[in-house]
Amino acid sequence: MAVKTGNVAGTQPRTGGTMRIERFSFGEVVIGGRTYTRDLVLFPTHVQPAWWRKEGHLLQVEDLEEVLSAKPEALIVGTGTQERLMIAPEVIAHTRRAGIELLAFQTCIACRTFNELVGKRKIVALLHLTC
Repeated sequence: MAVKTGNVAGTQPRTGGTMRIERFSFGEVVIGGRTYTRDLVLFPTHVQPAWWRKEGHLLQVEDLEEVLSAKPEALIVGTGTQERLMIAPEVIAHTRRAGIELLAFQTCIACRTFNELVGKRKIVALLHLTC
C-alpha cells in the first residue's frame, strides 16, 4: 500500500488551543509549528512527546494509562508507515468495554483522521512515526 506524505489536509490551526497536525513524513510530524521525531501521544490540547511502549512494536493496555484517564470517545492509533505497530487483543477488548472506538491506520491516515475529528469528538491519537 502506498504511503502518502507531505502536508496533511485541513491543517490550519484552530482557535481555543486545539492541536492540528500540519505535516507527516517518515520519522517526523509537525504539530503546532513544532517538529517531533519520536513517537507521541496527541491530545486535542497538547502533545505528550517521546511516547514509548512496554514492548516496542506492541500496544498493550499498560501503555494506555494516561490516554484512558482522558476518557476519549475514540482512540486513533497510527501503526507506522509499514504498519509494524501491533495492537494486543486485550487493548481491543478493553477499549470496546470502555465504549471507546478504536481506529487503527497507517500513520499518515491516522494524522488525517485526527485532523478530521478533532473539535468534533473527544479523541486521542497514538502515533508511531517510523516503520
